[in-house]
Amino acid sequence: MTKVKKKTENLIKTYMKYLKNLLLGAGLVVTALMVSCTTGSKTQLTESGLNPTAFDTTINNKPVKLYTLKNANGMEVCITNFGGRVVSICVPDKNGKPTDVVLGYDNIKQYADSVNSPSDYGSSVGRYANRINKGHLTVNGKNYQLPQNNFGHCLHGGPSGWMYQVYDAKQPNDSTLILTIVSPDGDNNFPGKVTATTTYTVLSNNTLDITFDATTDKETVVNMTNHSYFNLNGDPSKEGTNMVLYVNADNFTPADNTYMTTGEIKSVEGTPMDFRKAHAISETINDTTYDQIKNATGYDHNWCLNTYKDGKGDDTKVCASLYSPITGILLEMYTNEPGVQVYTGNFQGTGIACKHGIKYPKHVSVCLESQKYPDSPNKKDWPSPYLKPGEKYHSHVAYKFSIK
Repeated sequence: MTKVKKKTENLIKTYMKYLKNLLLGAGLVVTALMVSCTTGSKTQLTESGLNPTAFDTTINNKPVKLYTLKNANGMEVCITNFGGRVVSICVPDKNGKPTDVVLGYDNIKQYADSVNSPSDYGSSVGRYANRINKGHLTVNGKNYQLPQNNFGHCLHGGPSGWMYQVYDAKQPNDSTLILTIVSPDGDNNFPGKVTATTTYTVLSNNTLDITFDATTDKETVVNMTNHSYFNLNGDPSKEGTNMVLYVNADNFTPADNTYMTTGEIKSVEGTPMDFRKAHAISETINDTTYDQIKNATGYDHNWCLNTYKDGKGDDTKVCASLYSPITGILLEMYTNEPGVQVYTGNFQGTGIACKHGIKYPKHVSVCLESQKYPDSPNKKDWPSPYLKPGEKYHSHVAYKFSIK
């Protein structure tokens, strides 16, 4: 019995040793696999520090991802097809340092969360950018009630406008992205099935060129824009009112305290709205003795561009510009549209952590939104936003970056 018992104990020891080695070996294999997976699948970040995998998802049964456009002169633009949003624009500063010049998030979760992190950052806005008074729209003699999602007005196409929809994406080359959306008849109560395309192109001269094209099967209104928030300073944790703004406009459209245009067109002469001579935004943005500044707590207004005459816009001439004395980066804007909305981030300062964990302060940025005048469907003398079957809507805006 003693010999049997000893033999049994030896067998158990041998088995335990075998099992220990087996488990250790398995652990080494798992560890090796983990190391291999970690090192082998290490994600290449974009120049602006974005992780493309943070944008890979499915929304409304459509694939969403991050697309990267580049040229050979140091410009990189990252865009997600969710809302057609420009997530980053990286251009060299005066020292050649790559600098991200737009606000946004670094993941799709925050872009898609309209409750906890609502935003229009970088979006391709439609069907109608800016506001329509009390959501009242008349098309071909028929009245439509649109959603009233902003101070009683319809803003940016309603609460589920195109900035919260997934565009179909095609990237034919390294510098071009084509985004298409089909908006059904009755989308946010707008009439007509509209097929719209936004084409982003990074040009060799460090220009982000954007075209908006659309057709409809029933008369409707279309007014698209890009809603990028520009901060050229390289540090969006601080106010951007030091940036120097130029707007090529003799007139603007005043707004009431609900941000709705009154129907007037007024001269900028002798007012804080005069940017015909470029100056730092800080020089006038706090002049609350002027009702337009007081109402908006900054700038959120439409300027009537001098580059638009006799129903046609000249997109070969600079209509607006923005300059950072810190980085030396100059942004020049071109468009064929009659107006530009200048918005100075008056609703920033929410405490929400954005790209790279930065919390943006109020007045951190400037939006330069090409557009028809706000509420133009209800202002018959203003440039018309109406689109009929057989017609083609075409809008063009370009943002050129250089060093001054």
